[in-house]
Amino acid sequence: MMTTDDKQRLDKWLWAARFYKTRSLATAAIEGGKVQVNGDRVKSSRTIKIGDNISVSRDQLKMDVVIRGLNLQRRSATEAQQLYEETVESIERREQKKEANRLLDNMMTQPSRKPGKKDRRRIAKFLDDY
Repeated sequence: MMTTDDKQRLDKWLWAARFYKTRSLATAAIEGGKVQVNGDRVKSSRTIKIGDNISVSRDQLKMDVVIRGLNLQRRSATEAQQLYEETVESIERREQKKEANRLLDNMMTQPSRKPGKKDRRRIAKFLDDY
């Protein structure tokens, strides 16, 4: 599982740790500022080592992890989870966000049916007025 080298490219590690499905998606996220290493914005070719702190923002959630291992190959999800350890603050923040989303979903009412042709015309007219 672990490589003999103690350094690895950031985009390769994010791909191997299964944060992103492809290296190109990982590179795009890094260039877009969604990934930070030790609090700094970095390039995808940045070499990382065990013990570095990485912040990954995805789908309105921010995960803070500490690198525990390096791997050049993409393996199963259970092996990929051994490459990092999520911080306690990050876990609490994700749980709070999940709970808030659950409460928000419970507050929203679902329509009893889909809008019909007449309803769609009324909605379109209402939106055109604004």
